[in-house]
Amino acid sequence: MTATARFTGDANPYGGGDPYADYRTADFPFTALVDLADRRLGAGVVAANDEFFAERENLLKPEPAEFDPERFGHKGKIMDGWETRRRRGAGADRPHPADEDHDWALVRLGAPGVVRGIVVDTAHFRGNYPQAVSVEAACVPGSPSPEDLLAPEVRWTTLVPRTAVGGHAANGFAVAAGQRVTHLRVKQHPDGGIARLRVYGEVTPDPGWLAALGTFDLVALENGGTVEDASDRFYSPATNTIQPGTSRKMDDGWETRRRRDRGNDWIRYRLVEQAEIRAVEIDTAYLKGNSAGWASLSARDGESGGWTEVLPRTRLQPDTNHRFVLPEAVRATHVRIDIFPDGGISRLRLFGSPTEEGAARLAARHRELGG
Repeated sequence: MTATARFTGDANPYGGGDPYADYRTADFPFTALVDLADRRLGAGVVAANDEFFAERENLLKPEPAEFDPERFGHKGKIMDGWETRRRRGAGADRPHPADEDHDWALVRLGAPGVVRGIVVDTAHFRGNYPQAVSVEAACVPGSPSPEDLLAPEVRWTTLVPRTAVGGHAANGFAVAAGQRVTHLRVKQHPDGGIARLRVYGEVTPDPGWLAALGTFDLVALENGGTVEDASDRFYSPATNTIQPGTSRKMDDGWETRRRRDRGNDWIRYRLVEQAEIRAVEIDTAYLKGNSAGWASLSARDGESGGWTEVLPRTRLQPDTNHRFVLPEAVRATHVRIDIFPDGGISRLRLFGSPTEEGAARLAARHRELGG
């Protein structure tokens, strides 16, 4: 484990104005990956030993933490994060917490995967953040209860050892452990508050589940699909197009800036594995005056080589889900959607099933990662 950026110590007390004006952060390369703890993927904080000042569920809110200096409740300042009470020692002669004292929260990842980076965000916790944090991971099948996860036979692996962190800061950690995990145990030493938790990595789906589904969305985030590149991310990330469910508002899709040249915008995807695509959905939900005018779809089998057009340039309607059954199954590992000339789409769905070769590679990787 290597800390990509390191912050320690208190932040300045809030002095008015923009509460993020003195927020400490850095560019973490792993944040381009999927947030495996995204609430939209089904992640949740299933238990915590203490949440006296602020509830554990705040950890996984998708939006940045907010701060209202005037907001107080019966227990004190109301914070947008997970905050525990102040720990005390054993007695008057030992008033301070013991070195091993800590608070903890159990996090179920929305999609099991290999963790490559973690951000423990202490935004607005300026003098009440933990002195240090640590993060452990486990791979537990099914839908375990908190009691199941805390059972002595569960094997926890350290992803982030006990490390000092800073207040009002994005504390980032690169993770080198190459194993499939389903749950995390986040510890604060000895107590304090964390605003947000982000867990970046690569989705590793259960091949047995995918085989049982038969036909499924080959490019969906939860099934292991990824965005490799996109021409434009000005208004919103291209990864939104493969998020679960339908778009709920305009910025829940992908929208590009207005083009003033004769080019066009595009996204390139990698499927979960080599597969045969049989049907396509292109959704422009909530994109009304800014949806793409036309779209085409191309496929490629392998890391290199030419692209074959599988859906010719087709007129798109605003705020509409478009469905296409392909004349014959298309074998592919990668797909590219081109929109003309600019605008956006909210979702892309590619329905099909892995080839025999693709399914074998999925199963082998699952075994290799300890799934």
